[in-house]
Amino acid sequence: MEPTTSDVPEFLTTIPDARRRADAESLVALMTEVTSHPAVLWGTSIIGFGSRHYRYETGTEGVTVAVGFSPRKAQTVLYLTGSLDDYADLLTTLGKHSTGKSCLYLKRVDEADPTALRAIIARSYRAAGTDGGE
Repeated sequence: MEPTTSDVPEFLTTIPDARRRADAESLVALMTEVTSHPAVLWGTSIIGFGSRHYRYETGTEGVTVAVGFSPRKAQTVLYLTGSLDDYADLLTTLGKHSTGKSCLYLKRVDEADPTALRAIIARSYRAAGTDGGE
């Protein structure tokens, strides 16, 4: 996955579900404010803010978003730096969500606790490095 030069606002207009589109627009605003980075479309559907280098124990390495999200059909997926164990204290107050290895799934971003959501985004960005890994 690599950053593209695609227009993020144009991408947002292609989200057919109005609620999912509104969730995406609010996350773009929040993540831009928290990270001070512009929204960049990575691949075909991930909106990222800042970047970070990663290296797995297997030797595989690359660059990915410091923090980002994808407005999927059924839910919004947030991509965070580190393990979700690093966010356990904040997840207890976030509201309805589910988790993957380092992904947070929200069916309704507008129903998430805004203070917890902001703190999760800020923590992920800081975990990527003070400059977002760039």
